[in-house]
Amino acid sequence: MTGWLLRDGLRLALHDAGGGGMPVVLQHGLCGDARQTAEAMPQDPRFRRITLDCRGHGGSECGGDLSITTFAEDVAAMIETLPGPVVLGGISMGGAIALRLAVTRPDLVRALVLIRPAWVTDAAPDNMAPNALVGRMIAAGQGASAFAETDMAQHLARTAPDNLGSLTGFFAREPLAQTAALLQAISADGPGVTPAQVAAITVPTLVCATGRDHVHPAAHAGRLAALIGARLVELPPKSSDKQGHFAALHAAMTAFLEEL
Repeated sequence: MTGWLLRDGLRLALHDAGGGGMPVVLQHGLCGDARQTAEAMPQDPRFRRITLDCRGHGGSECGGDLSITTFAEDVAAMIETLPGPVVLGGISMGGAIALRLAVTRPDLVRALVLIRPAWVTDAAPDNMAPNALVGRMIAAGQGASAFAETDMAQHLARTAPDNLGSLTGFFAREPLAQTAALLQAISADGPGVTPAQVAAITVPTLVCATGRDHVHPAAHAGRLAALIGARLVELPPKSSDKQGHFAALHAAMTAFLEEL
């Protein structure tokens, strides 16, 4: 971490890899943090990764409205401190934040990267139901063993084990009340944009899809890519080839960024 952004009386952790490379603001997913974006970003001095831990995530304090809109406004305030428009991207929830800003603050965005998007435009999509369920169970005082007995967990064990691992880990994410609140609030939320607004995005865009992933359906990535006219890259599933997944992601991002 390199500093703080102050918003609404809260301290939000700002991570800046530094250097003279092209600034790439890359946002993490729900209940993630800057470690997730560090793993996703190519380790190349030509590119400078910048991540703001969203409220209630990583080193950032939690407070105010927990929504994609608020998280996007926080990121916009951070980008305004940087010179010129930036490459803006995100993983899952981070992709929804980036998509919203590409629509509502196009002056801040020179290019867009959407990695394993969990939303297209609608709020509370069906694929977020596992996160909502875990949030409700944590709020009710139930643990990972109870979740393992649910039909949802057993379905994910067969079809999307990487999702199951992440969801199970949320039961140990402290503070638990904050984790429950985030999972329930964001699962019921959306980017707050329309298909027509998404189709009007004109900046160069990369969309990365993957298989064996219930929370991040490849169909969502395909729909967004079609609406925007974006480059669509399919990554190997994390569930079966984590090393290959990240190698392909790094290659796709490097090729995309080199063209800007």
